[in-house]
Amino acid sequence: MHRTPLALTGLTLAAALTVTGCGTTDTDDTPAARADAAASSAGTEPSTAAPTTDPTTTGSAPTGGARDGSASSAAPSEASSTAAAEAISEEHGLADVMFAQMMVPHHEQALEMSRIVLDKEGVPEDVRALAQRIEAAQAPEITRMQDMLAAWGVTDAQHMDHSGHGGMAGMLTEEQLQDLRDADGPEAARLFLEGMVEHHRGAVDMAQTELEDGENPQARALAEDVIAAQEEEIAQMEDMLAGL
Repeated sequence: MHRTPLALTGLTLAAALTVTGCGTTDTDDTPAARADAAASSAGTEPSTAAPTTDPTTTGSAPTGGARDGSASSAAPSEASSTAAAEAISEEHGLADVMFAQMMVPHHEQALEMSRIVLDKEGVPEDVRALAQRIEAAQAPEITRMQDMLAAWGVTDAQHMDHSGHGGMAGMLTEEQLQDLRDADGPEAARLFLEGMVEHHRGAVDMAQTELEDGENPQARALAEDVIAAQEEEIAQMEDMLAGL
């Protein structure tokens, strides 16, 4: 009568030992597994730890820009591009139209003068660098002013004959341009600087008139840029002339 319970107890113990023995070979005994097992027994979902983000391996930069500053250094360029691409307001008056119509050929002559000098041998390097800077700055401004005229519906923009200079201050006559073409390097540098000083002064006068009478915000902003850049270049050219 007492043998049957003992036999059952022995079989139950053996089965339990067998199950326990098998479990030790397959169960993950890592700390994470033990934590998950504990969570399971508590009736909660196992937690999964988020991987640590390493900017050097993921390629993403920490907040505030890349470690080498490339992201932050790109910001001014993006801001400048945004400003240059700003939509042109349709608000304008006669002064705005005159400013753009007259400044386009005025800038075009500055490009022509710069290219004449850049094609010559024997021009001092500082004069050559100035001509390159003028070309780089004023070519985009021509496009900007042409876009303004198009935005305002002005289709008969004046491209004035440089020889007549259309009453625009600082424009070289055709004879002066020919003298510049015919001069050798050092003499061409002198003629270029003398002519460009007067040319810039004329542009500054035109820009100041735009600030006094103009209504369009983009035209007025461009006029401010012209005054700041060209007054600085006038001072530089006067120093260059003194050193020739």
